[in-house]
Amino acid sequence: MNIVILNKLRSKNYSNLYIMKNINFIFLFAFTFAISFNGFSQNKKQPNILFIAVDDLRAELGTYGSDIVKSPNIDKLSNSGVQFNRAYCQQAICGPSRASIMTGARPETINVIDLFQDFRDNRPSIITIPQYLKNNGYETVYTGKIFHGQYTDEEMSWSRKAVKVKVGPNVPETEGGYALAENQLMYLKNKIALEEKYGEKVIRENWLAKGPETECADVPDETYEDGYNTLSAIATLNEMTKSDKPWFLGLGLLKPHLDWIAPKKYWDMYDESSIPIATQVNPPKDGASMGLSESLEVRVGADMPKTAEFSPELQKKLRHGYYACVSYIDAQIGKMVQALKDSGQYDNTIIVLWSDHGFNLGEMGYWGKATNYEMATRVPFIIVAPGVTDKVKGQQSEALVELVDVFPTLCDLTGLQQPKHLEGNSLVPILKKPSLKSSKPAFSLFPTPALREWAARPFTPPFRTAFFMPLIEKIETKIKTQMGDKWNRKTFEKFVMGYAMRTDKYRIIIWKDRRFPDDTPLFVELFDNENDPEETVNIAAENPKIVKELTTLFNKTYY
Repeated sequence: MNIVILNKLRSKNYSNLYIMKNINFIFLFAFTFAISFNGFSQNKKQPNILFIAVDDLRAELGTYGSDIVKSPNIDKLSNSGVQFNRAYCQQAICGPSRASIMTGARPETINVIDLFQDFRDNRPSIITIPQYLKNNGYETVYTGKIFHGQYTDEEMSWSRKAVKVKVGPNVPETEGGYALAENQLMYLKNKIALEEKYGEKVIRENWLAKGPETECADVPDETYEDGYNTLSAIATLNEMTKSDKPWFLGLGLLKPHLDWIAPKKYWDMYDESSIPIATQVNPPKDGASMGLSESLEVRVGADMPKTAEFSPELQKKLRHGYYACVSYIDAQIGKMVQALKDSGQYDNTIIVLWSDHGFNLGEMGYWGKATNYEMATRVPFIIVAPGVTDKVKGQQSEALVELVDVFPTLCDLTGLQQPKHLEGNSLVPILKKPSLKSSKPAFSLFPTPALREWAARPFTPPFRTAFFMPLIEKIETKIKTQMGDKWNRKTFEKFVMGYAMRTDKYRIIIWKDRRFPDDTPLFVELFDNENDPEETVNIAAENPKIVKELTTLFNKTYY
């Protein structure tokens, strides 16, 4: 380059002194720029990650079009980044969904399809999101619920513990999760009565001892776990910002998971009498009898009907509790994001907000998650990525995406190479241009929902003898009637899997015996989500051509 510049200057008949002065200036400028650029590249800290996981949160928020739910902080977060309107979990239950997003692998790949399977037992060497970041120089820490239950992967995924904060004297102690004395008493009485009738082991192992399904107590936010865990996360954030290391901070919010317990001020945000209840209250016409349970998870509450229908008044009360919990966790998210801004690190922090699955609040006549249908598999999902989403902030994407896409996306956003085991796609192209269409369908699965309790385990003999026996008999009668000669309790309890595939227009659910994946499906459901968004009618029988096309697509893209 210096020879070219020298020749150009000589062609203008400039003096040798003038030429030398300009050449020295050009070289000095180029050298200074190179040093500055290299210094910026070397000194700029990798982006931090605030990873907000919410339990049982369905896509019913202000920013998702709800006129009922009050979620100003999540709405504000959406306006700061990109909102995905058609994001889907890989299984609509806590443990498998969380293990899948955290490893970037599908539930069957890691063999986690119920709440009592550990991905480390099945895939010991698989790498998780925080583990990969930890191995690449990040501080990694969490509060609340990121993984499920006892499978928190403490040794391999996390580099430190969260800060434990002290609460004030005005914060009452809880028992069984309840702050009110009358609810604590109901919990203890119910627990004792059930243990006397069915035995302590049955009640403990099947989570049948509960108090009331809701609580409205005039207490501080930190009385309950989500308020406390948010304070802990904020204290941990403030401690980590003293270091130059990039960090990954997981804030796992437990509500709106049952029980629907929240401080009174969040209940007061709603008028229960004006809360609408579900209008589509029947299972899909011609749908799979094995596709829906009998709302067992909600019925286990001490004050819930064990077999009877839920009255309109009860449905309003339950929805009120769910919405109060949503507003409660929304407030915690607001506190967390504000603390991040106050720390001075907001502009260098990726924020990911996601829910592990949705939840039916009476739709299809069902209360719970654990299905392959739209309401349970679709989730809220928002990403704020400084330097990537700045020019498109507030835009919403209609692309079909999956939670299994989060791991490769974070790799790309942090400049790290993607591990080879990942089964999702990076969403960075969509973050840059939210109008892009989907490159693939979205997949979810669930093993015979009607014949498994809310941990996704087959009904155990002791569980069958408890107070749910009449409902279990009702469920089995429906399946036997529909399936005829195909019915076999062992097969349907242990080996039948429903595979759901969501395309732009359709949802197909293929029910198979996992032992014989190439055999003809046991049952197929097809829904036209464009014209029947509530999935009221299974149209598979009258659309064999579409079923064949979608089945071919499923076999090509899922396996």
